[in-house]
Amino acid sequence: MGGAARNARKSRQQAAAARSVAQARGSKSDRNKIIAIVVAIVVVAALVIGGVLWINSSKNATQDSAIQPGTSSALGAGVVEKRDGAVVSVGKPGAPKTIDLYADFLCPYCAKLQQDYGPRMEKAINDGQLTVRYHMVILLNKNSDPPGYSLDSANAALAAADQQKFTAFHDALFKNQPQEGGRGYDKAQLIKLGQDLGISDPKFAQAVNAGTYDQPLQAAFQQIQGDQNLQQDFGNGQVGFGTPTVAVNGKAVPAQGDWLTKILNG
Repeated sequence: MGGAARNARKSRQQAAAARSVAQARGSKSDRNKIIAIVVAIVVVAALVIGGVLWINSSKNATQDSAIQPGTSSALGAGVVEKRDGAVVSVGKPGAPKTIDLYADFLCPYCAKLQQDYGPRMEKAINDGQLTVRYHMVILLNKNSDPPGYSLDSANAALAAADQQKFTAFHDALFKNQPQEGGRGYDKAQLIKLGQDLGISDPKFAQAVNAGTYDQPLQAAFQQIQGDQNLQQDFGNGQVGFGTPTVAVNGKAVPAQGDWLTKILNG
């Protein structure tokens, strides 16, 4: 009986020890799970914070930065920049071809068109083949943060035209285009660009600060939106005005393929 009791007691002790080991292993596993969860939370938090910082940095990329004048094509002798209300005509008198170009300084597709065709248009202008009538459109005026960059930049471009610096100003704004949805350039930065391009007349800064051409730009935009000849088919049954738009004889034409050569040779 004594031996049987000892064996029973030994069995109970072994079972208890096994339970203790299992519990210890379970506790260690739970601790590892908790550590893994905490690490995951920290990583996610770091990614979220980093993402927010990156987004804010990207949105505010224009803060305290200068608009670089760039290296736009120089206008040749005899080329005239003339402002008529909210439109600027650039060309030599008697040029056989004229196009109307509608663009917003915040529109990325407008910047792409300028990048792809701007130098060729300016060469055709210098060669006396083409006059371009630039329409500064404020379609995306609410799409900057804070809103208003489309209007401020368009007003400044018209003020630059009064100083015969429109082409260089126009090209620099597209080359240094802000991100849509982000911060645009403020009036002080627009004035500084004009000064860097050689504008010294104080009337330029006064016009930028006062929004001298805001009302004509807003009125022109309302008229443009209602012009059926400028409506385009965007597919899926969507028809309307968008930027960029190229028009010949007052009617929108597709700005696709080698459209400029076709216009010049047409």
